[in-house]
Amino acid sequence: MSSSTRKLAIGALIALLGSGVHAAEITLKAVSAFGQDTFFNQRFKTFVEKVNREGKGIVKIQVVGGPESIPPLEVGNAVRAGVVDFANTTGVFHATLVPEAIAGSLAEKPIAELRANGGHALLDRIHREKGNMVWLARVSDGLQYHIYANKKVSGGDFSGLKLRSVPVYRAFFQSLGATPLQVPPGEVFTALERGVVDGYGWPSVGIFDLGWQEKTKYRIEPGFYNVEVGFYMNQNTWKKLDDAQRAFLEKQVAWVESHNVDDLAAADAEKARQTAANIETLPIPAEQAAQFRSRAYEAGWKGIEQASPQHVAKLRELFGSGR
Repeated sequence: MSSSTRKLAIGALIALLGSGVHAAEITLKAVSAFGQDTFFNQRFKTFVEKVNREGKGIVKIQVVGGPESIPPLEVGNAVRAGVVDFANTTGVFHATLVPEAIAGSLAEKPIAELRANGGHALLDRIHREKGNMVWLARVSDGLQYHIYANKKVSGGDFSGLKLRSVPVYRAFFQSLGATPLQVPPGEVFTALERGVVDGYGWPSVGIFDLGWQEKTKYRIEPGFYNVEVGFYMNQNTWKKLDDAQRAFLEKQVAWVESHNVDDLAAADAEKARQTAANIETLPIPAEQAAQFRSRAYEAGWKGIEQASPQHVAKLRELFGSGR
């Protein structure tokens, strides 16, 4: 190569490096743990549409399936292993991988405060270390779980009831004297119909999506915990993104989290709809309601303490009420 040719090649390389060219558009394979038309899938759908509309040349999200392709309790493993890059799911479903993820459901502070006080950063770091995943966003914040039943309970006495459960409130249900049973959402209707369970734990929204209102007579008040649904990414995929791609996704995350304020209105509308469907509100007497909620949180934090004694104190400080 002549001297002049070498100079031209070097000049072209310098021009390319100085042009700010970033990596080619990346396609993220995504899955949702929730059915296509269910409440907890709606914000994810809107997010995907917005990212794909505004992220041309930067990031594209390709939704490859829902719970029919990967069972909800296996989504965390799929993200960890890189089978998918991105998931709309809940830490409740991957608590076997990251037991500390339950702290998201015990949070008594909104995600904005958790980002400011270091709570999000801590739980994100634990997810990276234990689950090879990044906690990217929280897209449900302020909704509560409730106990729904087709048998009337008196004075907060749940002894003898068989309740569909998941790990986040299994210990709490046991402390109430109920028998918790793990039943996949797709099988709950049949379990209620056949008397396999007498009720179930579920958020204040979403039972109509699954048709469970047909087999539900009562919703117990008060509710408990803070329903956590979020976006999780494979850590290796996250590391492959360039600065522009990460900045773009972080901007979209800020946008989607700003819509969490809509959750309480959605819960009020859902409860009105439940009343219209003849689901009776069954309040626990005031003197026992405080004990009911206290027992819920003590059981939840005790479970994290048993699985993660090294992290529980800091998580409770950052996520809890501070009382």
